[in-house]
Amino acid sequence: MTNKATVLVTGASGFIGMHCILQLLDQGYQVRGTVRSAAKGEHLRQTLQPHSPHTQNLTFAEADLLQDAGWAEAMSGCDFVLHVASPLPLAEPKDENDLIRPAVEGTLRVLRAANEAGVRRVVQTSSVAAVLHGHDRNRVFDESDWTNLDNPVAAYPKSKTLAEKAAWEYVNQPEVTLELATINPSYVLGPVLDAQKTSASAEVILTILRRQYPGTPRLNFAVVDVRDVAAAHLAAMTTPEAAGKRFICSSENI
Repeated sequence: MTNKATVLVTGASGFIGMHCILQLLDQGYQVRGTVRSAAKGEHLRQTLQPHSPHTQNLTFAEADLLQDAGWAEAMSGCDFVLHVASPLPLAEPKDENDLIRPAVEGTLRVLRAANEAGVRRVVQTSSVAAVLHGHDRNRVFDESDWTNLDNPVAAYPKSKTLAEKAAWEYVNQPEVTLELATINPSYVLGPVLDAQKTSASAEVILTILRRQYPGTPRLNFAVVDVRDVAAAHLAAMTTPEAAGKRFICSSENI
């Protein structure tokens, strides 16, 4: 199966990015992934080859969220963009701007380049971290809710909130023709494809398995499978009614 549409996936070597690429390839799309170096691209191709017979339809472009260079070339000829790239730390950074700058500036860089290249729609990977922090949690949250930055909020939810708000503000300008949808997953778990690089989400599980925690407190996480998150990105990319909307992705609490 072939499909003439070309999709750019930012953060191609990330946990969600890799699963998005596999599903796009399986559905016949031409896929271009952004990586920071050619070596990372080659490693990613070798990582994905055992999982897909269609990696000949995968190419790479070098681009960095904090640099203008490379984004125009990466967007050239693309019909859609899945903007998955955003820093996810294992620990709270000393300076919150280490997360906020690449998240916000990177998002705006991607959107500007996409709009200038005539891309039809961008699907941004946001998070429930942009929905429910800074509030009393004793209620049900939905896509109309936003994290309240007037209250103390950790660096990661702050970065996701500011990045998503910046994205909506950008596309709502009258001169911008670009469509936007956002996917807001909860705690993402599922198959780790790269044995050399685990996700921050998987590290929590691995730390438990390694018995590195002194104990396991009673924690409660809303979780979602990474394959469902990838499928949601593809659905938001192609469903006409998805434009202009946010989509929380969460399956159950564990």
